[in-house]
Amino acid sequence: MQRDFPSITREKLNTLQVNLGYRCNQICSHCHVNAGPNRKEEMSSDNINLLIQVVNKLDVQTLDLTGGAPELHPKFLFLIKEAVKQNIEIIDRCNLTILEEPGMENLHYFLADNNVTIVASLPCYLEENVDQQRGKGVFQKSISALKKLNKIGYGISDKQLKLNLVYNPIGISLPPEQVELEKKYKIYLFEKYGITFNQLYTITNMPIARFANELKRKGDFYNYTEKLINSFNSMNLNNVMCKNLISINWEGHLFDCDFNQQLDLPLTGKKLHLRDMLCHNFNLRNKEIRVGSHCFGCTAGSGSSCAGSLQ
Repeated sequence: MQRDFPSITREKLNTLQVNLGYRCNQICSHCHVNAGPNRKEEMSSDNINLLIQVVNKLDVQTLDLTGGAPELHPKFLFLIKEAVKQNIEIIDRCNLTILEEPGMENLHYFLADNNVTIVASLPCYLEENVDQQRGKGVFQKSISALKKLNKIGYGISDKQLKLNLVYNPIGISLPPEQVELEKKYKIYLFEKYGITFNQLYTITNMPIARFANELKRKGDFYNYTEKLINSFNSMNLNNVMCKNLISINWEGHLFDCDFNQQLDLPLTGKKLHLRDMLCHNFNLRNKEIRVGSHCFGCTAGSGSSCAGSLQ
């Protein structure tokens, strides 16, 4: 059995994934960043400006904005307006209910006007399961937000405004097969609510932060981590997201992935910052990626990444 995660190295950088802060209008049981309404951490204006310089300088294809709820950052709209000028894909990792919050009534129009791809959390197509994982009433607010997005063209065509949904398991299960689950989502959501979307991403819950604490409280932490290790699939190693991605925390520090960020495992073992990316010789290609036991979560079964299954 593979108990030490194998070494892997970086390839060409194509994605910057940026955590704009931990403030969120929800408190989800599977959240690996402990986001919530009372969190105050958010990226400074100086770091937002540095990020824009980095996007302008480097040949990246995607700016992936996450949180918390990234939309709650006061410079969220400004950042998107600046990034759009570089003609790259911009992803908003949206929890859907943020679109139903006071003051956010026109946010979906802004996202559409700037052709922002929405990757939206909907951990199940059944109301009971979503509310169990994300809080009472979240499912109905999510449905309302999805209808609002469909109305302005999101999720209608692969060639236009992209709306992708994210599934997370409940408890200590691994995600089911992505293609088959996507079919079930599409049939159920359309027949019951008239909702359409582009793709479903199945993502494994990582035993980090709030989810790790929940596992420990229930006595499931060991069993879950063993399940991830026992489900290791070496075929997924070539497709893990950290090969082509840099994760940036709200303080502007660099990490191999969002999970290393939460475990405070800096990229290359050093506290590199956004400003280091502006150096003329910045290049991480062929550098070793920092790995640990949590990495088995990305390679278990069909694999897991921010874009869903690896197979």
